[in-house]
Amino acid sequence: MDQYHKYKEGEKGAWLSIITYILLATVKLAIASIGNSSALRADGLNNATDVVASIAVLIGLKISRKPPDEDHHYGHFRAEMIASLIAAFIMMMVGIQVLYDTGQSIIRGDFSQPDMLTAWTALGAAIIMFIVYLYNLRLGKKINSTALQAAAQDNKSDALVSIGAFVGIIGAQFQLYWLDPLAGAIVGVIICKTAWDIFREATHTLTDGFQPNELDLIKKSIVTHPDVLDIKDVKGRLHGNQALIEATIYVNPLMTVEESHKITDHIEEKLKEKHDVPHAHIHIEPYGEEQ
Repeated sequence: MDQYHKYKEGEKGAWLSIITYILLATVKLAIASIGNSSALRADGLNNATDVVASIAVLIGLKISRKPPDEDHHYGHFRAEMIASLIAAFIMMMVGIQVLYDTGQSIIRGDFSQPDMLTAWTALGAAIIMFIVYLYNLRLGKKINSTALQAAAQDNKSDALVSIGAFVGIIGAQFQLYWLDPLAGAIVGVIICKTAWDIFREATHTLTDGFQPNELDLIKKSIVTHPDVLDIKDVKGRLHGNQALIEATIYVNPLMTVEESHKITDHIEEKLKEKHDVPHAHIHIEPYGEEQ
């Protein structure tokens, strides 16, 4: 499966999230209004913002599928990262709003006992979101999509948020009325934490960050080639879900150009098969006294 088909496959996960969030947000906000639950209302608002975030991911995946053009010679793969940033900003704004609203309720002492229907709604939503999380996580790893894996983590946090809302509502049934708005505040904290994690991962990629342990594994694969005498340098950066690798290796100075070219071809093929690196630039230098 090439990179463009991977992004096409990833759109299924984005659509699943969008549809699920629309349904859950509608049901939660309606039942929260009827059953008077701050926690479920915060949870419903969280899902409503997730709709926008998932749409941003979907648009990012669609743009990433566009082939290279005259002013995007490497394609549009980084649109996926921009989509992740947009999703993070939206989530952070809503998380802060939820914290503010629930904080005001706690300060005013605006406590009441929510209906048990809100508790069962929260529990059912948690189960549904956990199923969506497992699907998107598996698909995100399969196609190596940062945005879809970030969406999966958001799905998981949403499941935990709903469980927190369930616990808060149950506590309110035992006259611990403050647990319901407290659960809503915890929801806000989780939303902000998830937004920060997505923002940090996206900015790390956009600033050409690359995990050192992954680079070490790539170095080990290169040095195992029998004709590679030493490695001068290996650098890596991410372009969307693609790893771009640049390496400088030392070989026997008596090799012909054709023999050296075959070495680079073998290394590039090995990196593609073993580490899913579609683009590698291998520079050859003669092994000499400076080593």
